[in-house]
Amino acid sequence: MADRIITLDSRQEAALQAVADKFVALHKGDPMKALKEMIVLNGRLQEQLDALKAPPLGKRCG
Repeated sequence: MADRIITLDSRQEAALQAVADKFVALHKGDPMKALKEMIVLNGRLQEQLDALKAPPLGKRCG
């Protein structure tokens, strides 16, 4: 996974804050619970992306 620094403008920052507030609210205001859920969701998405990038089983080198 490549490390990237993402710079947001004020509009993007406000939109991100609104989404984050809603996500924390979905977790009964518990930011740690929300953060843990987001980590799990991101891990699942990364696994799906990795699976899409992998060569088909019959065409693997090695």
